[in-house]
Amino acid sequence: MVLRAGLVGAGGVGARHARTLAGFPDVELIGITDPAPGVAGALAADLGVPVAPDLPALLRQRPDAVWLCVPPFAHGAPELAAVRAGVPFLVEKPLSTGLPVAEEVAAAVAAAGLPTATGYHWRHLDTVARAREVCAASPPRLVDATWLDTVPPPAWWRRREASGGQVVEQLTHVLDLARLLAGEVAEVRALPAGSTGAGRDVDDATAALLAFTGGAVGTVTAACTLPAKVRAGLDVVCDGVAVELTETALTVTTRDGAETRQPQVDARTAVDRAFVDLLAGGPPAPGLVDYAEALRTHRVGVAIAESARTGAAVRP
Repeated sequence: MVLRAGLVGAGGVGARHARTLAGFPDVELIGITDPAPGVAGALAADLGVPVAPDLPALLRQRPDAVWLCVPPFAHGAPELAAVRAGVPFLVEKPLSTGLPVAEEVAAAVAAAGLPTATGYHWRHLDTVARAREVCAASPPRLVDATWLDTVPPPAWWRRREASGGQVVEQLTHVLDLARLLAGEVAEVRALPAGSTGAGRDVDDATAALLAFTGGAVGTVTAACTLPAKVRAGLDVVCDGVAVELTETALTVTTRDGAETRQPQVDARTAVDRAFVDLLAGGPPAPGLVDYAEALRTHRVGVAIAESARTGAAVRP
């Protein structure tokens, strides 16, 4: 079986997915669409794929699935169009800038019983699987999630109403792992350091406290004022075990010493491979995050952003 796939959004992340899909022998990329025709045309020409004028035209070709790689503010309409057409989709994170759109899409997906996947590719790392084993054997008591970085290039990222802010758009990867390793979040309390950047209203930094339903506590620190990424990951303290996890390394420290390993899996390829395999009839990969599961992480990020805005505690 050859899966016929369409791509919506030909920016940097969309182009990465497109090149990955084009490299799979059992996938045919049947069309690429983007609001900027020149961007879609350049990627399509590079891959030898037709350009579709818009999503409705792409859906009329009856693809087996579509990859929705749009900015946070553009979510909602593409997902709902795919649901109405009965087309499974992989959507990039975050699910939206806030909750209403994501909740509406989740309800529509559930009602349709449609297979979905999301771009939480960190979950496909073998190092994450190892960290999960450690935390299952020795439940976490303290979690520290961190993302210290620069302002990404897209102009929309600088505006809260377009990106949702750093916690919602960027830190979401490590919030997802915090949930995976320590369980659901019951309450958040956050404080912001307001924006000092010209033409930007996204906060310079955010600090938050998390209370997990299982009894663990956590901290969140995020900043976007640096010249480049300094750190993105999380530290987990268990009984007699410390876990330090980033996208590129895992260190597990016990009384017997430290074990360090690097991922042997290309997670960015694995997330696409897992969805293709699922649609071909295979079982869900352990790292595959469907829309409903991604919404649980999105609620935590939005709760932190809301607490930072209001100064009040928020329950996701």
